[in-house]
Amino acid sequence: MSDEKFDIPDQFASPAIPAVLTEDSVIQFKCYKGISCFNACCKRADVTLAPYDVLRLQKRLGMNSEAFLKAHTVPFQLDADGVPGIKLRTDDEGACLFLDGENGCSVYSDRPTVCRYYPVALLNLREKDTYVAKQQYSLIREGHCKGHEEARELTVGEYRAEQGVGEFDEHNKAWYELILKKKSGGPGVGKPNEMSLQLFFMASFNFDMLRRFVLSDNFKATYNLPDETYALVAGDDIALMQLGNRLMRQALFGEKTIPEQSGAWEKRVDERREIWEARAKAETEARNAKTEKDMRQETTGCSDN
Repeated sequence: MSDEKFDIPDQFASPAIPAVLTEDSVIQFKCYKGISCFNACCKRADVTLAPYDVLRLQKRLGMNSEAFLKAHTVPFQLDADGVPGIKLRTDDEGACLFLDGENGCSVYSDRPTVCRYYPVALLNLREKDTYVAKQQYSLIREGHCKGHEEARELTVGEYRAEQGVGEFDEHNKAWYELILKKKSGGPGVGKPNEMSLQLFFMASFNFDMLRRFVLSDNFKATYNLPDETYALVAGDDIALMQLGNRLMRQALFGEKTIPEQSGAWEKRVDERREIWEARAKAETEARNAKTEKDMRQETTGCSDN
């Protein structure tokens, strides 16, 4: 029996396990303007976005992260623990907002990974006792797609090169491995707290906020990174995304991917001790007041209300 485990994207989930393809597998497919089903897939869009997809699209549109996320995405949960993901927003009929009538995709050269791969699905697999993603593929057949009937054969590798997915996979790989580790770890990983989930969303998709966060004085006082790193992430989106992946590993799995400044934890404790003590005092007083009220009601049969 194989030690490989499947992690199939939700949009391709099926009761039947798909046939696994490799780079050398031959498929029959061709899509082009003029085919009878042209734009049909874009009118039924269910596109999950990865971090590099967001970077490419917001740069293409000249939008900051907050504006792009609000105008062009909708949130969903990647797993039962509430790990946040996003999908492309559609119109009320389910069509992609980037569909330009019969002209097709208006952001074609910057289209997301899922769109580039279609009708091939990227499968991230792992071997036993490892969380390193191993890429393999499957073929998606939907009734509306007539590209499978075209007389053109090519390998999956040739199709990937034609669609320009290599760059996207390279930059998204570390994020895919994060998702794979979270899904595969099950209860052993534990449910992330709300702060970790918020950090995950910021580091995955809200790059302007992430840049402000990692360049803040509080961050620099907490983490021990060289000045060169801060200079790099100030102007390099890919470097920023890579640092975000390190932060997510630290938040979700407790991996010490970013060294802390000496005494940083003790300093944070001292700074917050007064707040914690005030909260504890308030909670104690509230419990005592409730206990006193309950005892008075039990003794007299009356309440203050």
